[in-house]
Amino acid sequence: MQQSDRSGHSRADSRLPLLLDAAASQFASRGFQATTIRDIVGAVGMLPGSLYCHFPSKEALLVAVYAEGVQRIDAALAAAIARHVDPWDRFEAACVAHLDSLLDHSAYAKVVVSVQPSDVPAASRELAALRDGYENRIRDLLRALPAAHDHADSVIRMLILGALNWTPVWFRAGRMTAEQIAKGYVAILRRSMTARVEDK
Repeated sequence: MQQSDRSGHSRADSRLPLLLDAAASQFASRGFQATTIRDIVGAVGMLPGSLYCHFPSKEALLVAVYAEGVQRIDAALAAAIARHVDPWDRFEAACVAHLDSLLDHSAYAKVVVSVQPSDVPAASRELAALRDGYENRIRDLLRALPAAHDHADSVIRMLILGALNWTPVWFRAGRMTAEQIAKGYVAILRRSMTARVEDK
């Protein structure tokens, strides 16, 4: 039987954020396959069996971590684009917010970028749905651009996300800021898209 504190919340519920944080940290540093249940619960002083009070499997825990990571990035993006009206400004702000989220050293963001749905067959459908839901927001911002109708939006979406998601691999603080890098990517894309329209 779960013990409750004076507010009526169970001890298991109160430890859920700690469990998610520990799982995100372990998945980010060790990788999903190499991380064991014992690694995760040990970081928060729980017994291995205690995990199953919250999640039926390690894969289900990964989905929860991935969902939290996607939600954090999506929230940052939504706040950034809300300050703009022009389609290019909105797209640029989204790219800056996305890269800022990846470079904040969050374990959640690293899990989102490093874990591919195909890596975890038992959770691939849930992970792909979370990924696609976020990427659809990028797709919609791309489609709103003045020259978007002349381009294959799926190719451009993967091009810009690929560039942004790879940046943490080579990024070194002090050379360029996340804002400068993201705006640079968008400037290249904008020149290419607008030049192609003007040539027609």
